[in-house]
Amino acid sequence: MATPGIKKKADLKVIILGEYSVGKTCFVNRYIEGKFEKTEATIGAAFFLKQWGPYNVAVWDTAGDERFSGLSSFYCRNAGAAILAFDLCIENTFETLKSRFVPLVDQATEDNCFKVIVGTKLDLLNPGKRKVTVDEARKYSREINPNVEYAKLKHDPYFETSSLEGINVDEVFEYIFGHCLPLSDVERIKMKNKNRGTVDLGESTAMTPEKKGGCC
Repeated sequence: MATPGIKKKADLKVIILGEYSVGKTCFVNRYIEGKFEKTEATIGAAFFLKQWGPYNVAVWDTAGDERFSGLSSFYCRNAGAAILAFDLCIENTFETLKSRFVPLVDQATEDNCFKVIVGTKLDLLNPGKRKVTVDEARKYSREINPNVEYAKLKHDPYFETSSLEGINVDEVFEYIFGHCLPLSDVERIKMKNKNRGTVDLGESTAMTPEKKGGCC
């Protein structure tokens, strides 16, 4: 882990939002660390820096508890992309994206903030447990990105993921980075020839998240 005092300029800021316990921290840890670990709930925000070709990407994992909405709004400022996570097995976590988190992003960011909807805990989605259909989530993901040229995207900004099994986690970030920070052919070749690497700045010393017990 790098020394927390090291500072590097970020070319893109990605914010992760969603209700408490939908699995945001497990999701981010799966991507950053490449493994699944049960975690405690974040209070405030945790900050990581990820390299994408020649770019540095700041990834912010935020608290989902409603009492921290003011902090979440602060962390959303200047975000170029937002990952909006909900639990595939709990319908009200999707409704909360609509009522609380999407408006929060819209108020705190520019119109060109790229918003990606992510359904979590796909591994728990047994028959009959799905609360939000794929078509409903896809349609909403397009509605909240009215300025996106979809002809340039591989698919709608919606993914269903499992942090436990590593399903579609890397793909979410690569989709966002590819849209916001497209690489040249030469840069892509360099990426393929490099081992997957992460520059981890740890948790911001000025905004160190506290922890409380609870689901990841």
